Amino acid sequence: MPCEEASPLLRRLQNKISRNTKNLYFFSYYLFLVLIMQVSLSFERSFSKDVAIMVDVLRASTTITVALEKIPNIIPTLEIEEALAMAHEHQAFLAGERDGATVEGFDVGNSPLEIQELEGETLIITTSNGTRILEGISGRAMIGSFINARAVAKKALEVATDHVEVVMAGVKGNFAIEDFLGAGEIISHMQSEELDEMAQAACLAIENPEKVDQAVKNSRSAQNLKRLGFEKDVEFCLQRNRSKIVPEFKEGLIRVLE
Repeated sequence: MPCEEASPLLRRLQNKISRNTKNLYFFSYYLFLVLIMQVSLSFERSFSKDVAIMVDVLRASTTITVALEKIPNIIPTLEIEEALAMAHEHQAFLAGERDGATVEGFDVGNSPLEIQELEGETLIITTSNGTRILEGISGRAMIGSFINARAVAKKALEVATDHVEVVMAGVKGNFAIEDFLGAGEIISHMQSEELDEMAQAACLAIENPEKVDQAVKNSRSAQNLKRLGFEKDVEFCLQRNRSKIVPEFKEGLIRVLE
């Protein structure tokens, strides 16, 4: 075939290859956008309609995770009176604190060490901060801390569509450094995703485990627990990835997410 006749054919072939290459590029870019997971960090309020992880390191997140080892159903409540009424109705154990101290008449406070002694079907728990955060989550609600950081991060990425939000509980409307660092521990297991700046900051903050431990022990919450005789609780709450349990709050009940 003469060269002048071959040229149009060659140009059409080149154009076809070029178009397919562009299509492949756009498809790859679209696939990237679909697969990438947004990970954000927020304080007190949840904005995600997808998946949110509540973090209340000292001590609700830790205590709930430990309790689920022996008690399959946990009902969180805001008010002490509500907890008392529900415990009678469900023949359940009672766990609760106010400002770190055990509520009078309850079986245990909010101590992960004390909660290990209980075994049964149902636990009613009332806490100063954790319950309020959980009830404000509109998407799927999970619970995380240092002790189950890897497990909750993995499960969140498995079930989320495009957004995982980590929510710091804080203390009575105030920032709590232990929740920021606990959130960082969880987010550190999602670093391959698209992190917002708050999430990036939390990851950077936990790079030195010894300094993290010291910061938590020096926190207002930890010092208050120490005054109340719960110093060992703080040490317990700082254990990394002790548990593979992922608690999920759904329709007023906390259970293990399988």
